[in-house]
Amino acid sequence: MPRLLAFLFAFALFLPGTALAQPADFGAYKPAPQFEEAETTSLYVPMRDGVRIAVSVHRPARGGKAVEGRFPVIWHNTLAIDPAGVGEPRPGLAELTRHGYVVAVVARRGNGASFGVRRGYEDFTEHYDAYEMTEWLARQPWSNGRAGMYGCSNTGEAVMHALTMRPPSLKAAWAGCFSLDRYDGHLRGSVIAQFGTGPARTVEQDMQTTPVQGDEAKVLLRQAAEEHQASTNLFELMRTSPYRDSFSPLVMSRFWYEVSVGVKLDMVRQSGVPLYIQGGWLDDFRTQGFVTLANLPGQARMLIGPWRHCRFDGFDILSEQLRFFDHHLKGIDTGIADDPPVHYWRYDGRGGGSWQTASQWPLPQARPQAIRLAAKTFKVEPEPTCPPDPQATGPAAGAFAVPCHPSHGAAYTQPPLKADLTLVGHPVADLWISADQPEANLFVYLEEVAPDGTVTVLAEGRQRASLRKLHDPPWNNLGLPWRRSWREDEQPLTPGEPVQVTFDLLAVAHTVPKGHRIQVAVTGSDPRERARPGAAAKATIRIDPRSTVTLPVL
Repeated sequence: MPRLLAFLFAFALFLPGTALAQPADFGAYKPAPQFEEAETTSLYVPMRDGVRIAVSVHRPARGGKAVEGRFPVIWHNTLAIDPAGVGEPRPGLAELTRHGYVVAVVARRGNGASFGVRRGYEDFTEHYDAYEMTEWLARQPWSNGRAGMYGCSNTGEAVMHALTMRPPSLKAAWAGCFSLDRYDGHLRGSVIAQFGTGPARTVEQDMQTTPVQGDEAKVLLRQAAEEHQASTNLFELMRTSPYRDSFSPLVMSRFWYEVSVGVKLDMVRQSGVPLYIQGGWLDDFRTQGFVTLANLPGQARMLIGPWRHCRFDGFDILSEQLRFFDHHLKGIDTGIADDPPVHYWRYDGRGGGSWQTASQWPLPQARPQAIRLAAKTFKVEPEPTCPPDPQATGPAAGAFAVPCHPSHGAAYTQPPLKADLTLVGHPVADLWISADQPEANLFVYLEEVAPDGTVTVLAEGRQRASLRKLHDPPWNNLGLPWRRSWREDEQPLTPGEPVQVTFDLLAVAHTVPKGHRIQVAVTGSDPRERARPGAAAKATIRIDPRSTVTLPVL
């Protein structure tokens, strides 16, 4: 018995927080750290084809030396072993070393200090790399064989793709601001708008990233950077693949299917890996998070706050990540198992808001309320602009900007509200339109107008009119309209002939105060739009009075 007690005590030393951690509420899990230092090393790990992948490893340390023992590993499949070098927002995940985790940061092939060529951005090649890397990390002498993953934005999608490969050592995953279906996420409504199309870096830019240890002269880094120049031009790949079934000679595949997690949902379910989805109400991928949640019942949970893309201002995200990983990687009762699967921030319309919970989404108590749009005609503004966005910072500021109220198009302003109106769910636009061109891009904005005239965009949606044909979705799409968007589904407009174009706006959770107004704006262009068809830029659009926008009223 004494030997057993001694073993249990020694084991507890390598499960930091086991003795101190207590079940806690959402966002309030704060066990005392057991380590104050971390030791960082970096190296190359060869993949099955010999391509060397750069990895930095952060281990718990004391007295300047890594602690002996085996720990769970959490890894980030990103663009460089020093993510700050490429401007990618992320929390201080290495802080988890203080709570008894090894944290690994991996540069995907064709990026940062890693060798290889980026063929198509999270293609099958990168999926296999994720499997190999997970299992390599699990076999190291400092690993206890249990791995977790973290990622947000393109690295959140990297997490989701790793799940489709079902690496046996992967036991928990945190993914933020990603697209379940790459076509619906990046070409929402078959329109390229808002987000960047991925990295396109020069040799000189790559040379600014951190090399692996032993390559301080950056000889290997330069070799890797020069290899990267053969990578696929991602904007060109998207621009020349306007349909979901487009075959791209740049990658020799139907790219949207190859890189979409949605078509591999069965593999994610079979993995059984618990998933925590992070979203933001000011993020273009927020509906994609809700669709993912709906398709992984009992496996996924979600939080969505009043944040921009991969931001979490004013919220201790590291606390919630630790609560999640401690439960699934260490078996600690952190209280998360008793939580409802959804935590969402609901704006109060007065500059504040509060956290709410839900056991399912959409909320069953939400009821549809339609706004009817009167007949109006407008000419498309070919070069719309937005005021500078002071909160969008960094090299990708334009890609992550939130939509602005359009000064062109048609606006439908409702009377002042006689009582507060709470909207939670997914607005849907059902437009009847005609145009004098064979193509039109349609944008709809749901807005709040304050008594002083200030306009706040609550949600927006977009749809290319020629790809309006609806189909049954291949997954649970929350009852929202879905289009297959194959080449054969294209239906050019006949000038002057009205057609029905139905599409959802991004999800919303907002209380519009008494005395404020609801406003719907409809345009044919948006400042974030890219690669707009020429005919769509010249169109004059008429809104038919059969048109409505339906709101989810709580």
